[in-house]
Amino acid sequence: MKKLNIYMLKSYLGPFVFTFFVALFILLLQFLWKYIDDLVGKGLEWYIIAKLMFYASSTFVPLALPLAVLLSSLMTFGNMGEHYELVAMKAAGISLRKAMKPLIVLSVIISIAAFLFSNYVLPVANLKFGSLLYDVRQQKLAFNISEGIYYHGLEGFVIRVGKKAKDNKTIYDVKIYNHSKNQGNLMVTTAESGTMQLSPNKKNLIFTLYNGYRYNEIINVARYRINRPFESLKFNKQILNFDLSQFQLNRTNEDLFKSHYSMLNIRQLNNSIDSLSSKHLIRKNRYLKKFIDKYSYLAINDTSRIFTLDSANQQAFDTILIPVIDNFKLEDKADIIEIAQRGARAAKKNIIDFNSELEKRQQIITKHEVVWHQKFKLSIACLIFFFIGAPLGAIIRKGGLGLPVVVSVIFFVLYHVVSMMGEKAVKTGEWNVEFGLWLSTLIVLPLGLFLTYKATTDAQLMDTESWNKFFKKFKSKKSS
Repeated sequence: MKKLNIYMLKSYLGPFVFTFFVALFILLLQFLWKYIDDLVGKGLEWYIIAKLMFYASSTFVPLALPLAVLLSSLMTFGNMGEHYELVAMKAAGISLRKAMKPLIVLSVIISIAAFLFSNYVLPVANLKFGSLLYDVRQQKLAFNISEGIYYHGLEGFVIRVGKKAKDNKTIYDVKIYNHSKNQGNLMVTTAESGTMQLSPNKKNLIFTLYNGYRYNEIINVARYRINRPFESLKFNKQILNFDLSQFQLNRTNEDLFKSHYSMLNIRQLNNSIDSLSSKHLIRKNRYLKKFIDKYSYLAINDTSRIFTLDSANQQAFDTILIPVIDNFKLEDKADIIEIAQRGARAAKKNIIDFNSELEKRQQIITKHEVVWHQKFKLSIACLIFFFIGAPLGAIIRKGGLGLPVVVSVIFFVLYHVVSMMGEKAVKTGEWNVEFGLWLSTLIVLPLGLFLTYKATTDAQLMDTESWNKFFKKFKSKKSS
């Protein structure tokens, strides 16, 4: 029996590792396709891109792991069924339930590891990935001057090069506009030729210009707007030094991102949810008290009562209010009504704005709760997908990457689409958190139990003869 357990584990671990990294690679390609515009042309070092891809791949584990469990379990038992190994086990008195036992234990271990990863590793990976991606997206494009085009990449300067030599260093017909004082084109430098090269530490760009002029408008003297003083300087050689530190990747302090809900573990999420909920309640009670104090004449203690203006109430209002308004002059009546309308509109806008604030606060709390449930949902999904893939592979008896991949993708897409729909409905407030987040699990769980039961009882789900017999019996009952 031990040899059988070892054989089952070896047969499962190979496809599992393979499918996991394939799924991770596909998701990583999707990431590169999405953010390719933010990565290309910025002169990023190879290790920066490698770190970004490593952190990104870590955040894709919650998607890749359940798919790998489903596909590998389906491939393993499909191969065994296709090569009649399951039939040999049953002939030797080993049921499918016993054959699945070591893989069930392994799936439980994977589920526990998935929970630990989601709770302790994933928040750190999200933090590293989010902060690094933010810095990369803020990074300027790499320094690159093209012929005949005004280059605005250097802060405070505009550079135009008429022609570049083949060595990409020698330049001709150079114009440099100095805007560093934020006062317009006060200083312009032109040159017939020159060279541009990086300093040894690659932190500065050195322009060596030959045979040129520097024009400068003087504005630091009295009456310069009337006299328009101007300075012209001819040079045979001039060296200009430009700081390239703005093109280096500047890392943002990660502490600025730590409070985001996707970067918290369960303990931190619980603390944040309690804190946000108490602040939400305090803010609501404080506003209600302030509103009642300010608009006491509008406050109603019993909000369940709906006041309707029938004929009797209308007569009462006319008896009380009309004589009061009649005590004022006609022009004063218009002012009174306008003031009343203005106050009513202000009160209405106040209530609408406060209600919008409460909705935003509740959405933030809901997003924290969604992340809290997703940490448990990942581990449960891994276990459920094993109980779908293993019996389904034993039933269809097809291994390899053909039919198992198709079937696995269908089940996973169904699960993922329902999961995304539920998550969006939760965040918009249409569904509660528990129902929306666990709806996809509630859909696939009965399917896994059903397939496991049918596979362990040797039910012929894929046998066409049994289905033909079933439909013939159904037709005969319907005709009788």
